[in-house]
Amino acid sequence: MSDIWPTELRVSKDRQRLTVTFDDGQSFDLSAEMLRVLSPSAEVQGHGPGQKLTVPGKRNVAIISMTPTGNYAVRIGFDDMHDTGIYTWTYLRELGDRGVELFAEYEAELTAKGMSRDVAEKPR
Repeated sequence: MSDIWPTELRVSKDRQRLTVTFDDGQSFDLSAEMLRVLSPSAEVQGHGPGQKLTVPGKRNVAIISMTPTGNYAVRIGFDDMHDTGIYTWTYLRELGDRGVELFAEYEAELTAKGMSRDVAEKPR
């Protein structure tokens, strides 16, 4: 079991942000876009090395549901109907700690592939 434990998960009124507060007092404001494009789901991460997809056009995606998964994670549903990502407490903490860096890598992937945060097209 993880030593990392959230004390609060709060979705903003506009459904564009998730605030996660942990029992060590750390709190992180995570965008729905980042959560969606860095989803831990096989649909995004693939089923093995080199299969990760770059998901464009999610700048305005919104969180529509959060479902507890055991006592270790939450399944987040988005308004584009993606709902297969199970976000463990450890992964949410990693997104809090490294989100800026990970999102910058995502933006670089979009640029390299000629994709946009605003235009949805088939992920590759």
